[in-house]
Amino acid sequence: MKIASVAEVKAQFSAYLKESEQGLVIVTRNGKAVAALLAVRDDDELERLVLAHSPRLQALLETARQQIREGEGISHEDFWLEVDEEKPPRTGQRARRRRPDPESTAPSPQSVT
Repeated sequence: MKIASVAEVKAQFSAYLKESEQGLVIVTRNGKAVAALLAVRDDDELERLVLAHSPRLQALLETARQQIREGEGISHEDFWLEVDEEKPPRTGQRARRRRPDPESTAPSPQSVT
């Protein structure tokens, strides 16, 4: 991890972008951290980063977690049944792959937050 002032980063932005490929670069103003430069290696990583910092997505997730805590959630199988009911029929395509067994892929209740 490298730490640099706004003035340093502004004067040598390309160099600090390259430095971010090796690790996080913390940008400071008056000695306080104000930003971070983080290299993004592919589109999937960029999407995860953007979604992780999306207030709208975080609010949706928190609402869903609260509903689950209150016993208002639906089972894995019921969820997929509802999804299947909403999809238009597929024609001329190969059969869909089987979904994984929810018992073998679902996290344990203790690990869900």
